[in-house]
Amino acid sequence: MIKGLPDKLKLQRAMAGLSQRAVAKHLGVSPSIISGYETGERTPSAENLLALSYLYHCSTDYLLGRDTLSNKGVIVVDGLQPKQVQVLRELIETMRR
Repeated sequence: MIKGLPDKLKLQRAMAGLSQRAVAKHLGVSPSIISGYETGERTPSAENLLALSYLYHCSTDYLLGRDTLSNKGVIVVDGLQPKQVQVLRELIETMRR
């Protein structure tokens, strides 16, 4: 088990206002699998870890303990058109300069 992962998964789920059943449905697994992730009895596959990071809008680095900020550098662009995403990228680049 990855140190701290169970607590981060539980915290992120609570912050998202989701039940274990809802998370399980999103991942296509049983609620007992999600419970196992949150108790440390199971370790999510790379695929499920990535799906959880998307669901919780946080980085996998945060979940794995490589980063202390849950949403550092994450911008959710779901529902935006490609042109809108490009405009955001350009704005960010302009702000960096």
